Amino acid sequence: MLHLLSLHYTASEHDAEPYIAAHVAYLERHHHDGTFLASGQTVPTSIGGAIIAHGVDRPTIEQITAQDPFVTNGVAKYSITTITPGRMHPALADVLKPTPDKHMVMTIPGNAGTLPLTDLCS
Repeated sequence: MLHLLSLHYTASEHDAEPYIAAHVAYLERHHHDGTFLASGQTVPTSIGGAIIAHGVDRPTIEQITAQDPFVTNGVAKYSITTITPGRMHPALADVLKPTPDKHMVMTIPGNAGTLPLTDLCS
């Protein structure tokens, strides 16, 4: 799944300033773990920002956005659009290829590895 996250200020940019360092750390953490692919400010900046995220389901991305310091401090909110990519540029194919959910992998004793649960059901 791919998620388009739109961050909208609910207060002024000035009101958000005390939380910028914590917000940047939040972005860096999720870029580092691979969930956030791209992020940036809108033009004009007074609107907020946008993030492209992947690799997690809708409930998880909702939890992640709820932890943004801008949100927890009441100066912004997110709108989330979840999509299943149908077509994409070839350069993005490896980045966005579907992978089994981390929690949907089963190790079978005596086998030389793991199988995605979907493989066991087909």
